[in-house]
Amino acid sequence: MIQKKTFIHPTSIVEKGAIVHEGTHIGPFCYIGSQVEIGSGTELKSHIVINGITKIGKNNIIYQFCSIGEVNQDLKYKGECTRVEIGDSNLIRESVSIHRGTEQGEGATCVGNHNLLMFNTHVAHDCLIGHHCILANSTTLGGHVEIHDHAVIGGLSAVHQFCKVGSYAMLAGCSAVVKHIPPFILAQGNHASLVGPNTVGLKRHFSEAKYKAILKAYQLLYKQGKSLEDAKLELAKLAELYPVVILLLNFLNQIDLNSDKNRGIVR
Repeated sequence: MIQKKTFIHPTSIVEKGAIVHEGTHIGPFCYIGSQVEIGSGTELKSHIVINGITKIGKNNIIYQFCSIGEVNQDLKYKGECTRVEIGDSNLIRESVSIHRGTEQGEGATCVGNHNLLMFNTHVAHDCLIGHHCILANSTTLGGHVEIHDHAVIGGLSAVHQFCKVGSYAMLAGCSAVVKHIPPFILAQGNHASLVGPNTVGLKRHFSEAKYKAILKAYQLLYKQGKSLEDAKLELAKLAELYPVVILLLNFLNQIDLNSDKNRGIVR
């Protein structure tokens, strides 16, 4: 179904069954598969392949040579009906690849709203990207990676499968992540290790009172020699006074230390 007031360049192919909403712009030499839905106001520049069960929201801009919704690179995948879901107002730059999920994961690879995925970023199967994230040039995410809201991943960095990067965390360029990076943290290196709190980002997003509360939480987790479980007890008390700390506490509570997929946290 192609609604009115939609531009499709004559060199592009939109398969029967695809849903293209009003105000969508599809530039030259694009291929849109039969199970794809593209929201209103989304623009495809040129030479873009969108395939599989893929739903793209409103007002996204997708640049040339992107591949979205194609078969993933997990050898266990045998053609199951998995999908890609992309929200609204994302900027997806040249040569980005976003692969469909697997049944072993959640069945979907999901990208939220207002994200910037720079040139040559790869989002593997079953990844979950939140809102307002920045993935710089040539970022590589392994399968089942989670990038939480407002996180920033530096260019040429790689995140190991099943790792999580917390909200408002920042990973410096050319880093390799093999452990979870908690919220509010700046990490760097191969393998990525703690640098300190993400001071610049935190001051940009939070009031002075919230910023100071986050620094207290950082001290509890990293500077007082506490075990992770003891630190979580103290963070719970701090979160009662400063709700912003709940972001960090919830992140730590999500980590199953007994799971064979547990990576541990950067400490």
